[in-house]
Amino acid sequence: MIRAVPAVAAMTGYALADLGDSKAISLAQNESAFPPSPKALAAGQKALADSALYPDPDWHELRAILAETYPVNAETILCGAGSMELIGCLIRAFAGPGDAVAGTQYGYLFAATATQQSGAAYVKAPEPDLSVCIDAVLKSVTEATRIVFVCNPGNPTGTRIPNDELLRLRASLPENVLLVIDQAYGEFDDQNHAPVFDLVHAGDTVVTRSLSKAYGLAGARVGWGAFPAAIGAEVRKLLNPNNVSAASQAMACAALRDQGYMRDVVAQTAARRDGLRDRLRAAGFDVPPSATNFLLIRFASEAKAKAADAELRAGGLMLRGMGGYGLPDCLRASVGSEEAMNRLGDILEKTA
Repeated sequence: MIRAVPAVAAMTGYALADLGDSKAISLAQNESAFPPSPKALAAGQKALADSALYPDPDWHELRAILAETYPVNAETILCGAGSMELIGCLIRAFAGPGDAVAGTQYGYLFAATATQQSGAAYVKAPEPDLSVCIDAVLKSVTEATRIVFVCNPGNPTGTRIPNDELLRLRASLPENVLLVIDQAYGEFDDQNHAPVFDLVHAGDTVVTRSLSKAYGLAGARVGWGAFPAAIGAEVRKLLNPNNVSAASQAMACAALRDQGYMRDVVAQTAARRDGLRDRLRAAGFDVPPSATNFLLIRFASEAKAKAADAELRAGGLMLRGMGGYGLPDCLRASVGSEEAMNRLGDILEKTA
């Protein structure tokens, strides 16, 4: 019998949300509550006419627009089919058997999956109060550590730490440890991110981003990151050639040019998020502050979380259970339409 390599045979697949009834409203995958910019939709439709041709493998236009929009140099940018592709290739390129990747207790689980694929060990630093603790991360670093992976803002907690703490983390890490900062929800975080992007120039830090959230392009699968030249050259070897379709590149370019639309989406999303948080906290739920497009809702027990999930699904709403993250007493709710947010509040108030 042909067998998979040991690292793959020993792992479980990355678990996506249980979407259950397709007729229900999904608030389980942190998708945007709003469609992409109309300009992005028009650009994607136009690009479909050239679908007989391969897309630009070097993302020239997309990288140029990203460099105009964010404090990065175009030559540092790699693009992927979502930031997941970049994260997976990065970990597989720089960690292997006998190595360790340091993450956080409630950090993005795909980093652990990619670490398993590489055969390295994934080590979780505690997150007291559902927030990344830089001192705990530093304590988890050993001679075997090759990569430190931190999400800010965090998923699934939604919490954030000051960017100064990320600078302190980098300054305290050994030079031979690569720091990866995942900012998939960075557009919802009003901090000045320029100092974080500046870390890339030192050669030992990568910053990843996504157009799935604030730009509403989850279905187009476009992610990007700023990579030091030597790091990016190794990661590029593992990326699929022509990985971002021509239509997706066109949509991404148009979405990035429409910053006013994106900022309006972020503002409306934050207003719905904070309104729901205020309502749930008033009803007695523990809901940490969020700098993302979702809320983490903590219940009195795992049993109450499961009961609430059942009530919500009966009411046509699907949230994400957090047992896989070690938070079985929590549900995660993506921000959706106003009608969905009101229905969610109504149902949960009855279960409080």
